[in-house]
Amino acid sequence: MTRALILIDIQQGFDHPMWGARNNPDAEENAARLLVHWRDQTLPIFHVQHLSTTPGSPLNPEGGAIDFKPEVTPLAAEPVIQKHVNSAFIGTDLEAQLRAGGVTDLVICGLTTPHCVSTTTRMAANLGFDVTLAHDACAAVALGADTSWRDGGAVSPKFIHQAALDHLNGEFATVLSTDDILS
Repeated sequence: MTRALILIDIQQGFDHPMWGARNNPDAEENAARLLVHWRDQTLPIFHVQHLSTTPGSPLNPEGGAIDFKPEVTPLAAEPVIQKHVNSAFIGTDLEAQLRAGGVTDLVICGLTTPHCVSTTTRMAANLGFDVTLAHDACAAVALGADTSWRDGGAVSPKFIHQAALDHLNGEFATVLSTDDILS
């Protein structure tokens, strides 16, 4: 068994106020703890970088803040997978790199839980990888919680995060804390 760490979209553009309120302010710190452990164990690490094609997006290469956050900046030898859609497997060679490295198990963390993290987790499981999701090394934002189509008010990022994890746990991944993964 080879276990790889996949850090999804932990980029400076997610600090932009357009995203709205966010849960879990410790997500990056926990992702950094996982990254340090993987580096210390010389296990495979993959950084995923979202390059939005939407003009004006904080994650668009033209004027956006696409750089990784300082606490999870890749080292020169660590692969960076650049994507333009939610899944880190679509339009990239991530699956080929994982298979070539004999990777069977993945630990996933990043931004945001109901979007790119969820989509990548689901695809990884569908491709046959055994996935562990570090719930406290992920976060959700309020953006996209347009509730005008239904009866009810806005949903907090905390509950968006929890609902996304609930939908993944058991069927697509085992959801654990950073501490549990590291122990």
